[in-house]
Amino acid sequence: MRILVLGATGFLGRHAAEQLRALPGARVLDGGRSPGSALPCDLAGADAADLAVALRGAAPDAVVNCAGATGGSATVLTATNARGPAVLCEALRQAAPSARLVHLGSSAEYGAGGGARSLTESAPAAPLGLYGATKLAGTLAVTGSGLDALVLRVFNPLGPGSPPGSLPGRLAEGIREAGPDGVVRTGDLSAHRDFVDARDVARAVVLAVTASEPVTGVLNIGSGTARTAREVAEGLARAAGFRGRFAEDGAGSPRSAALAWQQADVTAAERTLGWRPEHPFDTTLADLWAAARTPSAGVSR
Repeated sequence: MRILVLGATGFLGRHAAEQLRALPGARVLDGGRSPGSALPCDLAGADAADLAVALRGAAPDAVVNCAGATGGSATVLTATNARGPAVLCEALRQAAPSARLVHLGSSAEYGAGGGARSLTESAPAAPLGLYGATKLAGTLAVTGSGLDALVLRVFNPLGPGSPPGSLPGRLAEGIREAGPDGVVRTGDLSAHRDFVDARDVARAVVLAVTASEPVTGVLNIGSGTARTAREVAEGLARAAGFRGRFAEDGAGSPRSAALAWQQADVTAAERTLGWRPEHPFDTTLADLWAAARTPSAGVSR
């Protein structure tokens, strides 16, 4: 089985590619902007016809799209998260219409949700900012493509290699720089989020790629438990032996202020793929810290 992973050098992409390579008989092709990629491409600026030519040459049985932008200008977010998946779907229709597509979406597509209630896939999508809006546009391009295509709507991933731009990555970096008895300055840590281990996300990708029948639409991929950002900080402190303190300055991102609580209902993923999160929260944080305790360790995005 030939599996093309786009964004294979990113945080989730590397975990997904690693688990896919363990499949018997699988040949995993890395795609993206990194030098040495088996299929060099940048979906943000790719031409569908040119990408179709490259896809014919790669002849994938499945394509996993982990490419995406979490920050940057409106132009970058729109090109990467909205245009990119649309171009990919168009190229697949031309070159490999029978290939299965697994695309990583984001819980930011839901927006505020409806208070302290688990979100099912039928919840209204009402993103609070441009990032969520562009991810939703990408999801709509995939689900409306007519392909054998599934969107895994990922909640808040963390684990070994959490990028420095993410909350867990920033907290780990702050603990490392502060030393065992120092002070780590943070924003408000009271918001509740559904944190899911990146390796559990990767296992969902594997199950989606290898499902015996086509699976289309959207599936939530989360832990099913809302935890505060403060719990992440405290868990990392335990793993690191950090005896200092976190100094919350009371300011957080506008999105955190508007979205105080979010939790996934993962029933559909269990029913459809046989997937459930497996990594305990404390184990995830311990593994995250083990990879982050030296500046050169971990996985970059």
